[in-house]
Amino acid sequence: MRHEVGALRDRFIALQREIVAALEAFDGDPFLTDAWSRPPGDPLQGDGITRLIEQGRFFERGGCNFSHVRGDALPPSATAHRQELAGRPFEALGVSLVLHPRNPYCPTVHLNVRFFVAYGDGDTEPVWWFGGGMDLTPYYPFAEDIIHFHRTCKEAVLAGGGDESIYREWKTWCDRYFYLKHRNEPRGVGGSSSTTWAHEAKWTKKQRKNSPLASATTFYLPICRSFRAAATTPMANGNATFSAIGVAGTSNST
Repeated sequence: MRHEVGALRDRFIALQREIVAALEAFDGDPFLTDAWSRPPGDPLQGDGITRLIEQGRFFERGGCNFSHVRGDALPPSATAHRQELAGRPFEALGVSLVLHPRNPYCPTVHLNVRFFVAYGDGDTEPVWWFGGGMDLTPYYPFAEDIIHFHRTCKEAVLAGGGDESIYREWKTWCDRYFYLKHRNEPRGVGGSSSTTWAHEAKWTKKQRKNSPLASATTFYLPICRSFRAAATTPMANGNATFSAIGVAGTSNST
């Protein structure tokens, strides 16, 4: 399993690099890089790479981040519902992305893919979890963008070895997760969200390669391109303000 984690780390870092390169080529401005590591002696060890863009040509703000941390023992809060994992050493790694375009008509996007493993001793097997998701938040919805988004979400599931029933299950899961009960409304237009435990399914190389983030530039950049011509066009103050309020509202609600 430790060998598999090393291979997955390489894949996640490569995935972050591929996504950022595509976004930089589209925007025209570079992403900043901040490589970090936990200090020696800290109970939680590990490192990561933060890639950020601020006041870009198309993207007002965004980040695509990788992190990989490990510890000698899971904290009690992490094992409250899985007592058999108490005290086990663990590792967690993943990639996450959030992008806010300047143009308020272009939707905000959020994606992530994560892997977690709690190691066993000589008598117990490791327990792992692999999951991720992607969702779209338009402030001024356009039907063609939403159709394109959901179609490419489905294509990503099928490319990863899933079928129609798996796609429907993951879409429903995402819709429920991003439903804001206190507002009685969904956050955005949903997407796809998956989770797999070790005892439920085999984690295959095909599933690792075809994670939700692998389709990030496929489903999102075509939407951005449709708004590129309007990226520098002055927007009505009300539109930009409404978009900013929407960003703050969704951030505080999840």
